[in-house]
Amino acid sequence: MKKSQQLKLISVLLVIVMIVLLINGFNGKDNHTTAPDNTTVSVAKVDEPVDKPVDKPQKTYAFHDIDEILKDPRLQGATTVVSIREAATGEVVYSHLGDTRVHPASVMKLLTGAAAFETLGEGHTFKTELYMDGRIESGVLHGNLYLRGRGDPTLTKNDLKAFVSELKAKGISSIAGNVYGDDTWYDDIRLSQDLNWSDEPYYTGSQVSALTLSPNDDYDAGTVIVEVNPAKKSGQAGQVAMVPANNYLTVVNKTQTVAKKGKKSITVERQHGTNTFIVSGTIPEGSTKTRTWASVWEPTNYTISIFKKTIEELGITFSTAPKVERKKVTKGATLLTSKNSMPLHELFIPFMKLSNNGHAEVLVKEMGRTIGGEGSWDKGLSIIEATLSTLGLDTKNMLLRDGSGMSHKNLVTANEVTKLLYTAQTKPWYPAFLNALPVAGNGERFVGGTLRNRMTGTTAAGNVQAKTGALNGVTALSGYVTTKDGEILTFSIMINNYLNDTTPEILDKIAITLANYQSK
Repeated sequence: MKKSQQLKLISVLLVIVMIVLLINGFNGKDNHTTAPDNTTVSVAKVDEPVDKPVDKPQKTYAFHDIDEILKDPRLQGATTVVSIREAATGEVVYSHLGDTRVHPASVMKLLTGAAAFETLGEGHTFKTELYMDGRIESGVLHGNLYLRGRGDPTLTKNDLKAFVSELKAKGISSIAGNVYGDDTWYDDIRLSQDLNWSDEPYYTGSQVSALTLSPNDDYDAGTVIVEVNPAKKSGQAGQVAMVPANNYLTVVNKTQTVAKKGKKSITVERQHGTNTFIVSGTIPEGSTKTRTWASVWEPTNYTISIFKKTIEELGITFSTAPKVERKKVTKGATLLTSKNSMPLHELFIPFMKLSNNGHAEVLVKEMGRTIGGEGSWDKGLSIIEATLSTLGLDTKNMLLRDGSGMSHKNLVTANEVTKLLYTAQTKPWYPAFLNALPVAGNGERFVGGTLRNRMTGTTAAGNVQAKTGALNGVTALSGYVTTKDGEILTFSIMINNYLNDTTPEILDKIAITLANYQSK
């Protein structure tokens, strides 16, 4: 065999051997190699049934009865807005003009109250302090007293008596000096920007001061109670007294005692810009006394005057007639004693249950001072707006002008109110917030509040917890209700520009309908 033929043969044999080796190598791979643990192996998709979590179908609501209620002819020409949400999810389940801006009246207090709890806290208190300058020698204070207010709306004459007791405990029996009131914790603007001058003589329009006094445990700060009793005989003037008793305010008595079957009708009106109260009307022989709350002009001066009178009543004398006026505590003055108010969560009971306008406006200024460093409406309202925004509300769709809802320029929407009520549930202060709301049909004054005589004998009684609102042409109700299905709903109903005096009944009809609601 030629050499060239041998080389060709060898080449062919080598090729055959290589082919055989390659074939054997591929066939043995699965038997001799292991895929590493982190290797991802693709698996063909198999069309087999797979167990998947099934979403709970959303509950559907049918509020046809509310649609019918809204056809009430008393609502013709008025603007009625309604928003209802599931309290558990926040889902809007019914809305009628829910994004339309309207005047909320005292439903505004829900916004103010929520902002106060969120910023100041449930345990926030208001302090009143008593200072002195000068020295005490042989029972005589040679110096001045300063009563410094820091917004406490719960200060009463009993607290002033306690302050005087502290003076006596320090051995003071006489004062050679003056009595001053320091109200500089807030600014000196007494009335919110939109309050009508015709409203300010009444307790609902009381002036706001950092140093103010309440006549009793309703804590209507900056007011006095005017009591009228019948005289012994018909034809005589009624007997008029003030609580607390004082000589600072002037009463013009135009009342008359009438026969036992006569009409009982007493009105009290303070003349604008003065502390002169005109008391007029008739009161029958043998009848019970009437009680009327009225605001005072310049509550700081009034409070200082009552304090000075209390000092004298408890046996401390003045060597000369003292000045009784406003003045800031001097540097270097000595703190004698102080008093803290009840915590905010307790104050919310009279605030919300009785819809106390004064408390709302104090809270505005307190938020302004404590959070923003300025005790003014402007600063306080800006704090409220910023806080509501953090709570998820669309504040660009609102106009906030005061804290109580007395302003006819406040504008909110029903959907934002129910959103607030939904969000409030997630907050640690929610139990106190809910507890402060009036309870429908509960006759206890500090439980039922402004709803104590409404929805009695219905499924809404003891069920609906809601804030009421009322102004001329405005009625509102917003809060919580449990349906017959056990579902909790948040709701807001506000009616503006109505004329018929019975229109507020429609709010209760809707609330009762929600309490009766049962899915089919």
